[in-house]
Amino acid sequence: MSIIILAIESSCDETSAAILKDGRVLSNSIATQEVHKAFGGVVPELASRAHQQNIIPVVDEAIKTAGVAKEDLSAIAFTRGPGLLGALIVGTSFAKALSLGLNIPLIEVNHMQAHILAHFIEDPMPGFPFICLTVSGGHSQLVLVKDYLVMEVIGETRDDAAGEAFDKSAKLLGLDYPGGPLIDRYARQGDSQRFTFAKAKIPGYDYSFSGLKTSVLYFLRQQLQQDGDFIKNNIHDLAAGIQKTIVEMLTEKLVLAATDYGITDIAIAGGVSANSGLRQAIEDLAGQHQWRTFFPAFEYCTDNAAMIAMAGYYKYRQQEFVSLDIAPLARMPLI
Repeated sequence: MSIIILAIESSCDETSAAILKDGRVLSNSIATQEVHKAFGGVVPELASRAHQQNIIPVVDEAIKTAGVAKEDLSAIAFTRGPGLLGALIVGTSFAKALSLGLNIPLIEVNHMQAHILAHFIEDPMPGFPFICLTVSGGHSQLVLVKDYLVMEVIGETRDDAAGEAFDKSAKLLGLDYPGGPLIDRYARQGDSQRFTFAKAKIPGYDYSFSGLKTSVLYFLRQQLQQDGDFIKNNIHDLAAGIQKTIVEMLTEKLVLAATDYGITDIAIAGGVSANSGLRQAIEDLAGQHQWRTFFPAFEYCTDNAAMIAMAGYYKYRQQEFVSLDIAPLARMPLI
């Protein structure tokens, strides 16, 4: 009998629903919230309201695109956390109501675990054990992945995430939100050696990006006092320098962990994994260290329900279901 999972993702500002059948994605519908651009970042209350508006049409589209009926569903998987609590409540409540109405199992999914399992949506797929560098707007983690649902966080940020460092640095440059992709775009035409910024020196595999943002802020403030058009005249080189610094901070810890653990299968996940500078740096390191590297397709890098469905599929196989009294968690450890 086929396993058909309907998955719902609502952790931040993407409302998404997907259908997965026996490990194969049949649909992956996403509604992006444009309202936040005017505020330079995600406004939690506006995100919650947009999820309420989007969730029914997005789920309906996913079901119709997949060509299945609600009665065909085996279970409902949903993002329990981590994320914005109000946004998570919308997705969780909808999933619980549908589970109750159809009398089918409910499966909670950890958003960060799902980012890692996005690597099993399409070939090529990493082999166990592998190390996954998971980088997004809210998280930066090095994870030792021993099996589909057996993972160990071996390093993580102590303050800000890499994605936040990109976005906040972009804001200092006067770029629109989300700024990370814009820094990537400008950096391609810039000289990454011209401007250098501070890198935190932390032992082990942990990260810290707060100092970088401070370094960029003070540098720009000093330069603007002498030249009011400094940013405008140097935007490409500034973007390249910021990107180079963040990428080096990420990859230095990755090399250290891979060497210490003797791992040669290296995966990258999360929204920042779409960054061209990071991808190129990982590919360059792969040649030096004889790594096999794995990147999800771009559509599975950012928040999406297909990765939630994949995590739900493996949990369904182990009969890991939850009761209807489960509540979302804004903070949720990987393990």
